[in-house]
Amino acid sequence: MKILLSLGYQVKHIEQGINPSSVHKIYFTGPFVAKGFKIGVVCGIVGLTEAVAIGRTFAAMKDYQLDGNKEMVALGTMNIVGSMTSCYVTTGSFSRSAVNFMAGCKTPVSNVVMSVVVLLTLLVITPLFKYTPNAILGSIIISAVIGLVDYEAAILIWKVDKLDFIACMGAFFGVVFVSVEIGLLIAVAISFAKILLQVTRPRTALLGNLPGTTIYRNISQYPEAKLTPGVVIVRVDSAIYFSNSNYVRERILRWLTDEEDRAKALGLPKISSLIVEMSPVIDIDTSGIHALEDLYKNLQKRDMQLILSNPGSVVIEKLQASKLTEHIGSSHIFLAVSDAVRFCTTKSMQEP
Repeated sequence: MKILLSLGYQVKHIEQGINPSSVHKIYFTGPFVAKGFKIGVVCGIVGLTEAVAIGRTFAAMKDYQLDGNKEMVALGTMNIVGSMTSCYVTTGSFSRSAVNFMAGCKTPVSNVVMSVVVLLTLLVITPLFKYTPNAILGSIIISAVIGLVDYEAAILIWKVDKLDFIACMGAFFGVVFVSVEIGLLIAVAISFAKILLQVTRPRTALLGNLPGTTIYRNISQYPEAKLTPGVVIVRVDSAIYFSNSNYVRERILRWLTDEEDRAKALGLPKISSLIVEMSPVIDIDTSGIHALEDLYKNLQKRDMQLILSNPGSVVIEKLQASKLTEHIGSSHIFLAVSDAVRFCTTKSMQEP
């Protein structure tokens, strides 16, 4: 019904001819320079994001590579040149790209042909567009865009990562009901929120020994892995920074408390050692070092020892610079979890 009603609405008057020069209208002084700069930065970021996102969509469909640096240089150059003639902000157009794709265009020559046609249209036949119904323009875009909707990809994203699916749907509904810019902003915001969530809430895992080997793996992933009596082995799967140091410490202590309760309930030996497997920890900052120090002090109160396994070169250098290795003891740092477990079990056997 809306399409039928819109047949009565026309494009109406369009100025004939190409844009005149606007170089004399560019000012670098005045009360609006700062505001214009802020708007320009935001427009540049959104425009580049939109262009790269659209470019990658068609690159994936046509199996070619997209160079983001060249895209940025091209967009910046054309926006500078376009500003001299009052042009719209240059960015990647989803509708025009879709029309070119559906028309079977293969090379950038299509853009040259389109530019020539637009130039002739502006100079010669612009007045005729006054009688063009809006529905005709809308139908061209709709028919081109429908073929780009890939619901199977959305289903796959849902199966793989729910947060990615939320970002995908946010972008989709933002583009459909508002604009491409708003859709991209929603997707970028959700993606950043996902990254922050992963940084502030890194994964930790309780490790067990695979029978007949010296390999220790996540017991949730490998149910056959056996826990070592009297020893708790925890792996931290992220760098330890100020944003997650408290969470990592509290999560390790929660693992330790749960294992203490389980050992007590089953009549197993008392937990005497905590091994922190640090091979995934690629970096650590001051807050992370303080978190390990607090963990060490907490274990001392419980009459337990802290063992570090396989810390990276960057991590061990920072631990040595902070003197934490002196508090823990160099003899409590091992290259492999199996060596640390052997040390703990041997020591517990030697104690009366």
